[in-house]
Amino acid sequence: MDKMIFGRYYPGGSFIHRLDPRLKLIINIIFIVLIFLIKHWYDYLILGGVVLAGVLLSGVSLRFFLRGLRPMLWLILFTVGLQLFFTSGQHVYWQWGVLSISQEGLINATYIALRFLLIIFMSTLLTLTTQPLAIADGMEYLMRPLKVVHFPVNDVALMLSIALRFVPKLMDETTKIMNAQRARGVDFNNGSLIKRVKALIPLLIPLMMSSLDIATDLTTAMISRGYRDGEGRTRYRILKWRRQDTWTLVTFVIIAIVAVL
Repeated sequence: MDKMIFGRYYPGGSFIHRLDPRLKLIINIIFIVLIFLIKHWYDYLILGGVVLAGVLLSGVSLRFFLRGLRPMLWLILFTVGLQLFFTSGQHVYWQWGVLSISQEGLINATYIALRFLLIIFMSTLLTLTTQPLAIADGMEYLMRPLKVVHFPVNDVALMLSIALRFVPKLMDETTKIMNAQRARGVDFNNGSLIKRVKALIPLLIPLMMSSLDIATDLTTAMISRGYRDGEGRTRYRILKWRRQDTWTLVTFVIIAIVAVL
């Protein structure tokens, strides 16, 4: 749990850190859509180069990203395995019952793995280089047109900022509870899968109680400060779109067009 880096902010003054959060949100949205439009290996190579350039410009170690990818590894392997063994094709290399490995399955599994890796790296790059409140402000700004249909933009932005702020905190709290359980003799790593799942059950009650305490404290703090809906409130943090944001967006759009065409 302590290796989960999604949702954590890594302080720094790099080029990526200084970009407008609205720009980074727009790039992430375009990037995710683009991932599902491309079909060739050289397109993935182009997007992989974009992600690698972003990691290098962020000043965050690539090893740090790879270490933070470990908690998602089992989900990636499970999804890739489904594509690998259950995709039928004309060129079959191995078959046993309903399981088979074909050329089409290998290609689909490779593309699925690349999509997972690129999306996780790109979204993690967003949260590592952007403060949670800045992400919420950028999301609220981008969703402003939805106010025409009376969509609760301010409420959604508030929920997003709270989620981004407290996901790492809950991960840290889970790690503390697991360490306390280990000190009392609980073994989370050995035994069968069912035994290890049962060992995780004692974590749920203290984690739930801790989450309720955090929510209660947050509610009390917001009420005591007179919080109300965001309409008509002044802002301490003002988002400023700079020239470097424009050039970064133009560059990324050109790369996206090249990848699609």
